[in-house]
Order: sequence, then C-alpha cells, then structure tokens
Amino acid sequence: MKFPHLVVGAIGGVTMTAALATFVVKRAARPEVPLWAYGFVTPAKPGEKAVMPAGPSRSLRKNEDVGEQMRKRKIEGSTGAFSLLEIRNGNDVVDWFPGDHPALTPLMRHGPASLGANGYGCAFCHMPNGKGRPENAPVSGLPVPYFIRQMQDMRNGLRSSVEPRKANTLLMIALAKAMTDEEIKTAAEYFGAMPWTPWIRVVETDRVPRTRIVSNMFLPIETERTELLAGRIIEVPEDVDATELLRHPHSGFIAFVPFGSVRRGEILVTTGGATVRNGEPVPGKTVACGTCHGPDLKGLAEVPGIAGRSPSYLVRQLYDMQQGTRKSPLSLTMLPIVTPLTGDDLVAIAAYVASLAPPK
Repeated sequence: MKFPHLVVGAIGGVTMTAALATFVVKRAARPEVPLWAYGFVTPAKPGEKAVMPAGPSRSLRKNEDVGEQMRKRKIEGSTGAFSLLEIRNGNDVVDWFPGDHPALTPLMRHGPASLGANGYGCAFCHMPNGKGRPENAPVSGLPVPYFIRQMQDMRNGLRSSVEPRKANTLLMIALAKAMTDEEIKTAAEYFGAMPWTPWIRVVETDRVPRTRIVSNMFLPIETERTELLAGRIIEVPEDVDATELLRHPHSGFIAFVPFGSVRRGEILVTTGGATVRNGEPVPGKTVACGTCHGPDLKGLAEVPGIAGRSPSYLVRQLYDMQQGTRKSPLSLTMLPIVTPLTGDDLVAIAAYVASLAPPK
C-alpha cells in the first residue's frame, strides 16, 4: 500500500525524505481499541457517548465532611496552603510552586476570557508545570508551532478521539473554540518555555495492583500486585492522595508495562523493527521514530518530542492516528508509520519511549 498523497516537500517546516514519503506498508489486522489507554476497562455500548463536563466546581461536596473540605492543606517545600475547595476550582487554579514555571497568565489560571467563570484554566488539567496526567496531555516543552496547530485542529474538527466516552476531549475542543488566536499563542509560548523533565517510572511486570478509575485515571486500591497486566500499560500515581486530592505537581506516576516490552519497543523505535537474518538485512515493519522526532526523540522543528512522556497518552495518539481521528496534514504523515502496527507494537513503543529520560 502506498500513500502518494504524502509525497510532500515540507509540512510545518519539516522536510519529509523520499524514503519516508514513499514507504510501503502492510496493514496489520485492525488492533482492538486499547481501552486502558483511554481510561476504560469495558467497551462502549452502542450509542454510548461522553457528555460535556460541567463547569468548574466551587461548591462543597455533600458526601464529604465540610471541615475536611475547608481545612487548609500543605505540601512539603511549598509555602502555599489551600483547601480542597480551592484545589478543585478549575476556574482559579492554585499554584503550589510558583518558582517552577513562568508566572501564571489569566488564561492559565482562569481559562479563556470568553467563558468567564465557566472556563477552566489551562493549568488545572495540565498543571502549572505542563506535565499533565495520564488522562490528558503532557504539554511542557512542545514546539510552539506544533501546539498552535493542535489547538487549531481541535477547533476545526481535525482532531478528536476514537473513544466516544472521552469527556475531556469534548472539553478541550470546546476550550479551543472559545480561545482567541492570541490566547492560543500565549498558551503555546507558556508551555513551550518549560523543558520536559522526568515524571514517569516504568516498571516491567506481569501483575499490577487492582485499581479504580476516576475521570479516566487509574488509581490503585491496594499495594500488592494481584491483577494480571495482560498486555496493557497501567499508569498510576506514585501517591494517590498527593495526585488526586492535592494535585501535587511534583508527585509523578508509575507505568506498569509487560515484561520484555521495553526491549521490543527499543528495536521498533530505533530501527523500525529491521533485523539481520542469516547475514542478510530484513526490512522493518515501520520507520524508526528518530527519522522525524530527532535522533534523541526530543523533537525536530514542528515535530514534538516524545522521550519520557506518558505511555497512555502516546498509545492514544498512535491509535487515533491509525484509525483516522487525527486528520491534519502533519498527522497524516504518521499514517504509513502507524498503519502496520499491532496492539502489542503500540504497547512496546510506548513502554520504551516512556522509559527514556528526556535529553537535557
């Protein structure tokens, strides 16, 4: 199968080589939806779709003790003190470590001006340091042109999710549509000014702790690993309370990946799966990631860096591209790359890439 429409001189400042543009691929059997990457464990029922999330919460929760919700909390090393009521307010983002990042802009703290009190500050979901969490995007260190293009793609119907129940995708599309071009540029420059730094610890295993899901994020409910991993990647907070209650921007994640997946992913990422048999080279099933993302996977021109980022996010994006819900010209250059990949390939690639410490 060839993709002649991808023979393009340059897209977004990225020159595509003739070898990549004319790459011949053999489509793998359509992989099953990696439900775990989207924060689900069972398939969607016919017609089941996400509902747009409600606006930011400023109210006490009736099922929780009032005193506990109003009590000021602290994090070691931070001079801040915030209650759960304040921490949960996405329209007025709390900032535990102001010295970690550029000063929060109104957009970062309160959201698009056009939405007023109904907006979510960008730093609420993606956090002031841009590291995000497994259920959303790790955005710090992304090239400014790439970030801008992704927001425009969401605004113009060129980027959505395969999983119809992914409510925060609907929210992001709504926020992109509510933002002005200047606000999009401001967000791109804010997050782009911060380099990506390690945040995820990759652990190879065959079993994981049992979990519950809150807003598409897996939270462990035990310390022992009693549940079969079964070919998935399960990404959980290192400290559940720090992440879920306090939105602690220094408390990272563990990514449990299958035994052997990191090494298998290294081969796919670095060579495209090419091998040597009986002294003869055997072509790989895909293209080495460094061809576009740079030899150290820190990005190249408009192409984003991927080293050390969330494996859940990476698999979602690879699968969305493979299934055609990311439709911009730059995303389409990935189509011949991801078309041959199986579900196991996606897991292996994400496991290896997530294990890399980003270049300094």
